[in-house]
Amino acid sequence: MEEQKNNALDSQEQKTNAQKILAAMKKRKKLYYKTLPAAFIVGCLVTMGLPDYYRAEVMLAPETASSGSMGALASIANSFGVNIGGSSKSGDAITPSLYPELMSSVAFKTSLFDIKVQKDGDDRVMTYYDYLDNEQKSPWWTEAQKAFFGLFKSKKADEPEKKEKVDPFRLTGAQRSIMNAIGGSIDCTIEKRSDVITIKVTDQDPLVAATIADSVRVRLQGALTDYRTQKARHDLAYVESLHKDAKVKYERICDIYADFMDSNQNVVLESARLKQNKLENEMQLLYNNYNALCAQLLAAKAKVQEDTPAFTILQNATVPPVKAGPKRSRIVMIFVLLVFLCTTTWILYEEGELKPLLGLEKK
Repeated sequence: MEEQKNNALDSQEQKTNAQKILAAMKKRKKLYYKTLPAAFIVGCLVTMGLPDYYRAEVMLAPETASSGSMGALASIANSFGVNIGGSSKSGDAITPSLYPELMSSVAFKTSLFDIKVQKDGDDRVMTYYDYLDNEQKSPWWTEAQKAFFGLFKSKKADEPEKKEKVDPFRLTGAQRSIMNAIGGSIDCTIEKRSDVITIKVTDQDPLVAATIADSVRVRLQGALTDYRTQKARHDLAYVESLHKDAKVKYERICDIYADFMDSNQNVVLESARLKQNKLENEMQLLYNNYNALCAQLLAAKAKVQEDTPAFTILQNATVPPVKAGPKRSRIVMIFVLLVFLCTTTWILYEEGELKPLLGLEKK
């Protein structure tokens, strides 16, 4: 019974508070006539200054190789989003979960500087670095800020900077700004259960967005291929050097043997016969060595091919037909809503109703 009474009192208090708020808002309604239109106009001015942007997307799935019961167990665990580390046949240190970190590395982002891009409807071809440095649109307030501070710069500062060679170990200020811009425009996500890689590139130009999305996919595949085949390629280079050396030695002994036989066709001396046997034995040994290295060379090439990861492209990069943002109407609504809340708070404060509503003052 007492609980029902308390609930009734709370309900009555809430109703009274609502009436007080509405009364205060109605009393100062002229203030809303000033602030809300102003908020709408400011929101429109802000959104008009924001450049449009487009988003291109690429989806690919890496090859997953597993063997035996451990691979089967890893596959089952992976279906529940759990990685027990048994799905890689070679114990790769770079798992799909580390691909975003790989793409956010300085070396990877700076490797995108020299990609050739072309704006939609523009015949000019330029590097991605030059595009980000010279072809990006900025909000009007940013341009105004640059113009204002440009008044205080010396003429020497206005001279174009000489392009310096990109050194990931020591980037210039301009290079670091471009690198950060690239990092902000490229997003890589991994679906834990299926290991599907989704690469999203956001840019002010739709053709550039699609070009960079496809280029990032190619660079990522190349980086992973280089990593996974590193040992196999090192072994292949070593076997190739041995094979080349063995071939040279075998061809040399063949030439020596041929010259000896041509020079001693009618000679029946025992020393000549012993020399011939020695050359034949040496030639046979070098041939066996050369033949074995030929087989090892083929095996090393096959190993490189075996270790080369395969990727299935689930969705190719395409030029986005419509812009992804900004959502101008939503931004304007947020501006108006925030100003409405601030205005209401100010009215309640002026009318002395804010502290009682917040429970800071007993009435």
